[in-house]
Amino acid sequence: MDKLTLGFSPCPNDTFIFDALIHEKIDTEGLQFHVEYHDVETLNEKAFSNDLDITKLSYHAFAYAVEDYELLDAGSALGFGVGPLLICKDAKLAEKLASYVGGELPSELAELKIGIPGKYTTANFLLGLAFPTLTNKKEMVFSEIEKSLLDGSIDLGLIIHENRFTYMQKGLHKVADLGDFWEKTTGSPIPLGGIVIKRSLSKEVKERVNRLIKESVQFGFANPKSGLEYIRSHAQEMEEEVMYKHIELYVNSYSEQLGVEGRRAVDRMFQKARALNLIPPTEKNIYLIK
Repeated sequence: MDKLTLGFSPCPNDTFIFDALIHEKIDTEGLQFHVEYHDVETLNEKAFSNDLDITKLSYHAFAYAVEDYELLDAGSALGFGVGPLLICKDAKLAEKLASYVGGELPSELAELKIGIPGKYTTANFLLGLAFPTLTNKKEMVFSEIEKSLLDGSIDLGLIIHENRFTYMQKGLHKVADLGDFWEKTTGSPIPLGGIVIKRSLSKEVKERVNRLIKESVQFGFANPKSGLEYIRSHAQEMEEEVMYKHIELYVNSYSEQLGVEGRRAVDRMFQKARALNLIPPTEKNIYLIK
């Protein structure tokens, strides 16, 4: 078989999940993988173009790629306390905005410019739920958002990944934890990103890939330092302690398999998004494993 193309981000949670798979620390059962590393919004766009055989993508974006891809049961990032944060440079502004979570902002606040890590990210979907009138958005690579806040080119920033652990050190302030908002209003873990595979591949290959990703996650849990150099080589100037905090936050039992609670959370997100006409309708079953 030719190599399967596999896309995921260079963030520690993804490199941790895939380390054993791509470095053949587990038996890959004859499958080989050509890896591409991209930020989450680039991965989303590649899924829309049907470019990759297997890819990480935002759950929000999956709604736009469901005609071509199915969701694997392994490899997802869901959990409690893992959501994106809305932050700003001005402490007083942060405090003022925090009082409007879930409601309509006064017009002068609704005009604030916000940096987002991509239109189709789950983070942007959650922003729309928590602050529906914050619409003056600027798309940017997630790692540039803090810097843009500090230089004043944006008023607010929607941060994901390792920036959760670094923004306070830079003198920035939290407006709202959008994951916390989701959890309080739904009672479900927040579905951030999943691993999808082309529908056009054979059922046998798709099930094998799902099994291998699960085994790769399990290998990582059993040997947490095995991929340290690989993970560090792709992390953004991150201390080891921060890398592993990041991994602990985003890689958990849902990464091995979604399970009943994980699927319920994904279904709830899709239902809520469809009710608000935020995603297109589909007749496709979204899950590979029925």
